[in-house]
Amino acid sequence: MSEPSSADSTAVDPAVVVVGIGDDGWAGLSQAARRELCAAEVLMGSARQLRLVPEFGIECAAGHGVEPGTEPGGDHGARFGGESGVERGAELGVDSGADRGVERVVWPSPLLPALPSLLASHRGRRVCVLASGDPMFHGIGTTLVRLLGAGRVRVLPHPSSVSLACARLGWAADRVEVVSLVTRPVEVLHPVVHEGRRVLVLSADGRTPARVAALLAARGHGASTVTVLERLGGAGERVVSGRADTWSTAVTHDLNVVAVECRADAGTVALPRLPGLPDEAFEHDGQLTKSEVRAVTLSRLAPVPGELLWDVGAGAGSIGIEWMRAHPDNRAVAVESRPDRAAVVARNAAALGVPGLDVVTGAAPAALAGLETPDAVFVGGGLTVAGMVEACWEALRPGGRLVANAVTVESEAVLARWHGGLGGDMVRLAVSRTSPVGGFTGWRPMMPVTIWTVLKPPALEEKR
Repeated sequence: MSEPSSADSTAVDPAVVVVGIGDDGWAGLSQAARRELCAAEVLMGSARQLRLVPEFGIECAAGHGVEPGTEPGGDHGARFGGESGVERGAELGVDSGADRGVERVVWPSPLLPALPSLLASHRGRRVCVLASGDPMFHGIGTTLVRLLGAGRVRVLPHPSSVSLACARLGWAADRVEVVSLVTRPVEVLHPVVHEGRRVLVLSADGRTPARVAALLAARGHGASTVTVLERLGGAGERVVSGRADTWSTAVTHDLNVVAVECRADAGTVALPRLPGLPDEAFEHDGQLTKSEVRAVTLSRLAPVPGELLWDVGAGAGSIGIEWMRAHPDNRAVAVESRPDRAAVVARNAAALGVPGLDVVTGAAPAALAGLETPDAVFVGGGLTVAGMVEACWEALRPGGRLVANAVTVESEAVLARWHGGLGGDMVRLAVSRTSPVGGFTGWRPMMPVTIWTVLKPPALEEKR
């Protein structure tokens, strides 16, 4: 017997329908969204989302059965088995549900590991998934498309919390920075906090606003205006506003969005995304790639959105941190042999807005085994260790970049040997900074740094 084709599989398994829903529940749904809910055999969502939809004993004619503002779940007119519900459902071409039950499934926790088996257990049935607001904006819709493919998912969006917040505030949505803290620590806000910028924060819960205010105050932006918009679009919508440094509301409603108008306090130093942050921005014990050298090194590494860097011999972690600050999708692994320095790397990463930096404590090259294939590698220490450059070069993906810095004669000799074998280019930087000389000012040179950059040749395509 032949295997069923993808077309046969699609015929057997209806597309998963994702319906965006707001805090106004059934009353705020479009006619198309209501029809999909009426046709569903399985309804999935969080407990809160499921409570927003009346039991499927409601009259399932589009736009009928629940008046705006009516609380879901009560007696909303004719029931599915009633004459009115059956007749109107038939008019819409929708199975009214009179002869079937609708199974409600509350999302398990954690959701992502359980999602594939959960969907597989309902194969062949009409599955409808509830999502808050726009399912494709930090929502379950993107997860389902990634899991099933775009052809197996149909999305009916509702206005997102960002759209609703901008509408309430009169903000241009295309000029607002949006940061989700639903599954991430509050420190990811650091890179977007700048004078005059507007930021919308998608909260994890009712404690998020206070955490945001505390971060702003500690960052030297205590004068920023913090506005919490609760239950947007629902009957219980509420707005609370105040300064970050005097914020006193410890807990708000869990369903909220935080709007921030950033205002820097006098003397606050700006920390741009461009590489070359001030050395003072990092905690370090002297093992730090200095600002000028760091800027050139990052330009050679050429951060591209979504790529992965290995920062080998991380020291204070400055290269990996600035790589990740270049774009929110960038990732990095910082490899540091000393546990005390590894702890410093983690603290610097959190303080500078990239708490997702993966810190590996161990001596390279042994500590590199099993790490994900990098798109770029920086070697800032340990060049003279046997097998170091070989391991980094071998692990690098075809087309990737390897950059190594040397400050000693011995490590420079290693670079010269590899440059002779693999090519690339070498640059020597000699930086001097002004320094007091008695009552005058003079130039104090820093140790020169040699930078070797080489691209790994792309893999040859297999002959057909």
